Amino acid sequence: MSVLTSPRGKVEVVHCRRTETQDIYCIKNLIRKFTQKLFGNLNIIYLLEKANLAITLHNDQEEIMAQATFLDYPNWNIATQDDWVSVFRELDSDIPCTPLNTLFMHLFVAVDEYSVGCCKEIIRTVFKAVLDLHFVFLIVPSCMSLGSTLITVFSQVGYVPSLTNDEDFAVHVCHRHNHYPQLHVRKARVEDHDDLMPIFLHHDTILKETYGEYFLAELIEAQDEENHAVVCEVEGVAVGFMSVCSQVNLELLHKCFDLAPFHGLCIPHQDDILEPPQEFSIHESSDSQLENSSEESQKIVKEPQEAVSLETRESIQRKGTEAAVEEALSPVTSENTGEVEDSEKLSQVSSRFTWYYISHRSSLSVSLPEDTSSFRPIYKGASTAFCIQLFCIDEKYEARSLDFMNFVFHLFHDKDFCIVSVPHLTPEFVLIQSFVKVVPFNNCTLEQDLYVFHRAGLLKTIKIRLATLLDTPGVEKLVSTLMPCKSILEDLKQYNEARRDPDGTPLQVFVAEVAEQVVGIAVIRNEMDIEYIRSHYNIEDFIYFNHHQREEHGHLYHFVLNPIFRHYTKFFLKEILRLGYKSCLYYPVYPQVKEGKVQSPRAHSLTSALHYLVPVRPRRQIVYPLEKLGINAPSKEVSKDALSYALNHTNRKLSLEPKITVNAKIVVVGASNVGISFLETLVFCSHLKFSNLTLISTYGLPGKKLLGNEQRKFLANDHCYNDRDHELMSLCSWVNVVVAKMTAIDRAAKQVVVSREKVVLYDHLILCTGRQYQVPCPTEVDISLHPTNREVSNSCLRRYTGPIPCNHFTLNDEEDCLRALAWIKNNSITAEGNIIIYGNSIDTYTTVETLLSLGVRGSCIHLVKHPPTSIITCINDCAVEGAIEDALQAAGVNVYRDALLAQWNNGLYPDPIHTASFTTPTKPFQLPCSMFFSFLEKNVDYETFKAFNDACLVYDGRLVIDSNFHTNDIAIRAAGPLTKFSNRYYSNEWTHSNFNSKEIGFQLAAAMLKLFDPTLEPVTEPPADLDRLIPMYKGAKIKGGILPGSYHYLHVSKPAIPTPLEVQRAQSDFGSEIVTGNVKNGNYFRIHINKYRMVETITCLSKVPFPASNYIRLFGQHEQALNNLCARYEDGLVPDLYSYFTEPWCMALFHDRFIDLRKALHQILSSKEDENLPSMEELARQIEDEEINLPEKPRNYLKRVFQETIYRPLVEKSILDYLHYNHYHLPMYAWPGII
Repeated sequence: MSVLTSPRGKVEVVHCRRTETQDIYCIKNLIRKFTQKLFGNLNIIYLLEKANLAITLHNDQEEIMAQATFLDYPNWNIATQDDWVSVFRELDSDIPCTPLNTLFMHLFVAVDEYSVGCCKEIIRTVFKAVLDLHFVFLIVPSCMSLGSTLITVFSQVGYVPSLTNDEDFAVHVCHRHNHYPQLHVRKARVEDHDDLMPIFLHHDTILKETYGEYFLAELIEAQDEENHAVVCEVEGVAVGFMSVCSQVNLELLHKCFDLAPFHGLCIPHQDDILEPPQEFSIHESSDSQLENSSEESQKIVKEPQEAVSLETRESIQRKGTEAAVEEALSPVTSENTGEVEDSEKLSQVSSRFTWYYISHRSSLSVSLPEDTSSFRPIYKGASTAFCIQLFCIDEKYEARSLDFMNFVFHLFHDKDFCIVSVPHLTPEFVLIQSFVKVVPFNNCTLEQDLYVFHRAGLLKTIKIRLATLLDTPGVEKLVSTLMPCKSILEDLKQYNEARRDPDGTPLQVFVAEVAEQVVGIAVIRNEMDIEYIRSHYNIEDFIYFNHHQREEHGHLYHFVLNPIFRHYTKFFLKEILRLGYKSCLYYPVYPQVKEGKVQSPRAHSLTSALHYLVPVRPRRQIVYPLEKLGINAPSKEVSKDALSYALNHTNRKLSLEPKITVNAKIVVVGASNVGISFLETLVFCSHLKFSNLTLISTYGLPGKKLLGNEQRKFLANDHCYNDRDHELMSLCSWVNVVVAKMTAIDRAAKQVVVSREKVVLYDHLILCTGRQYQVPCPTEVDISLHPTNREVSNSCLRRYTGPIPCNHFTLNDEEDCLRALAWIKNNSITAEGNIIIYGNSIDTYTTVETLLSLGVRGSCIHLVKHPPTSIITCINDCAVEGAIEDALQAAGVNVYRDALLAQWNNGLYPDPIHTASFTTPTKPFQLPCSMFFSFLEKNVDYETFKAFNDACLVYDGRLVIDSNFHTNDIAIRAAGPLTKFSNRYYSNEWTHSNFNSKEIGFQLAAAMLKLFDPTLEPVTEPPADLDRLIPMYKGAKIKGGILPGSYHYLHVSKPAIPTPLEVQRAQSDFGSEIVTGNVKNGNYFRIHINKYRMVETITCLSKVPFPASNYIRLFGQHEQALNNLCARYEDGLVPDLYSYFTEPWCMALFHDRFIDLRKALHQILSSKEDENLPSMEELARQIEDEEINLPEKPRNYLKRVFQETIYRPLVEKSILDYLHYNHYHLPMYAWPGII
């Protein structure tokens, strides 16, 4: 915020932000003829799309006061974008401009009255935001003066000719030192105490309270050869302080952090032990398979990650003990600008960092042994690191924090590394943004994060250029320890030989060079599948696709950068875009690979640049009736079934866009749909980087394709996620996974105990374990006495404590299903075994159908139904249930009703189960048993319950939460079927089980984001009356699967308290039903339209597969949007809904952006044509409330108003724009111009 004063004395408070799309209209209004003469006739949208940095000033009323746009190459075509440096060096050799320290102003507009102040404020903001920036150039025609505004910040340096005509252009420059200069750094003196103490006390008073009022003066006086104190000053006043010390506890750091990429912060020594002995095995690379131990021992293993950077593999367990160094006092300061002035130092520095090339541990997934005897490198050399003990700087100058570093490295001539440790909850202040965050070991005991900065990181001579044949030895040395070394070198060779692949795809290889050494390499190709990417990923969240040429889309294959220069990653990416004439880069992360076989067309290496890219959300796809559409079907590039991958992206607009790092330890327990949805929402926040997300799950992340898509699943499907969805997200690239089971929670120490011995620390704990099928507890009655159910106590509430039989299966996830499938195949169950399926859920039906499809005879399957606990069945539709019963009978499946499990093996040892006895309301019976499947009512796992109970979390049948997901511990949240609302809400019938799990996870993440996202409004306590209301969610509840008889089943309904269908139909406001087909013919389709004529329920039962994802999109649509479905049905025009919804007209309904069209149309109809006239929405409300008398039918009146006003052309234009913009998905629609 700044205050501007006009020449007439008017005052305006202005705020600075990045330019947004909605600013374009105001920017155009600020353009004058003089602006066009200075900058040319510009397409503002195109300019902003290609800009590296665009700044907008606005006042308190959100009115645009000024805007400026900056790119990394000159305008007016005076030089090519990849070769402008030589032109400007010849212009003035005293200006050492480089791509790192230079930007070009391509546009400046401002409100005339405040233009001078706005110009200075924008320039100051740019220098503050881009820390390495020293020069801003402005190029204008030589015949033009700058005017009274720009002349105040720019000075002329010469003239350059145009490349395309004979016109000359004047070059003007703006220097950093005139607006936001580097700070002068010197040794601290005792008299600096009075200047510095207000800065310290502004942030914290702990030091003063602990060490006394004059602790700072004492610290300054205590300087010696090992301890130094330095300050930065402005006009003789100290504005920042740093205390550094050469004493570093390397022994502790070696135990806690993986310092191998930095040679242990030691000087190389001939006795160093860097490789493990033969008996240790280190698994590296993306296709390494970490072997999980047996279920009994339950070792903790971190899952392999397809693409990880240094920060990805964070600690999964840390205990707080002594800190390695003093923590930084306050989260203030800045980045690198300090220059290494002495040229003689360059060779010395370069000779030092040759030892610190990336090792395989720094950029690839590593299987770290869990026990304390695991191998750790042993370093014999002397320490080459010093540490920052205390640091503080005035907020006004925080962006210049890195100015300290050049000076403090001069104080320690024999040291190469500077380290600092900070509490992990400390926001990532500007100083450590230039440091490398070190990966902690799994058994790290420190509560702090360690950051490292190398002396060579101060070098500003880094140069990005196209590779040459002479770079081959340097690249070989750089990548020699990397798994994809061979692939990188082959691409380099191919580039040097032909500049393109054998198939003709253009290939470019760039190297990063410092002090004549190769410190980085990147390989890109033209993105040849851009139509597929556009249609399958939401890249238009980040770019305007139509403003990018096809050849401007690049595909990143390899990116390697020495970790000591990692703070130049974004600069490297920006230079790739400039030199390669690209505007966008895409990096795919393919699913986990096995046996070294890469699933992509060409091998991709893992990249440490992943956290500088943004993950792109996948788009929901329409399932097209391709045969019916014929030539009107989408192109093969759009509809092809390509390999699934998660997409990451960057572009020119994002090249100078910072991410906000969140280091808080967020631990999610349970890989349920709620937990996955929560993690997905956090990961896809493009402006945030969560560096400490951890998932604790018994089997790790789901989506491993254990059974394969072609196999029928044992369990019903809720359509929240499938295997392809998991591949498209690649959560393992962003989330640490602990493969273990939670056994306790230590709330005081904020740690989760897993497998009874290991701990995972947390700041925020998210409990999403859900509920599972449990082993049933037999009633233990002797059936020889012929008891009935009335004589037997119900054992449902009792917990089974005996040995779990090896042939007993409770199926809760795909891992359990795989285990059951393996048992069937290994024990010849399909030929001779008897299988008992016990329970009442829909999963009993899907399991029966799966067994039948595996070849098990129906007569060998015994479906034993437990006495129902509710009058509502799992299907809740008599027609569908009748079809299932008929199918079971036809298959010969034995069905028993109202049976209670009495005994296994007649009360003898139950492992394995040979017989199972049951009681009924009439007489008991006994069945032979080779496998026993239990699908009794789901409940919270006992060990999970015990962890909650021992932690004193309120539990009342389920874990108790409030309306904001909080348990009775503010640091612990919970969601999903595991939970219930507190009794103070008086809504015990409503739980999260009534709602869509994916929506619950999203809402949980939205509540959490308010703690971390500064762009959101801060958390406020809700009014007391609102805190008594439970939240209601609108997403559909979905279940489906393949039922006996090979019926494909889908049921979609609104969230509601379960009620029998017959009772619903008896309600006066039930609405109407549209039913086509019948269950016997296997083409049953039922749609329930509520009283508001909205689709509320969908039920499908079909003998042939159908596009379930399409039909789910019908939920919540108005029947008129379905081509006047009710009227057509009443007229007998809809004999088959399956066929009806494959007609070309309805494809738009299934499109993922149809909801955006609905919102746009609603906005049009709710807007006013005239301030004195009501909108269409207001007219409809007035008619409904009978506030106006009409001479005609309300429908006719509204139709006439719509036709006669501006609403009709606006609605038509919006619909046509939607169809035109999404034509690649919807080519079956015509619009004016193509007919």
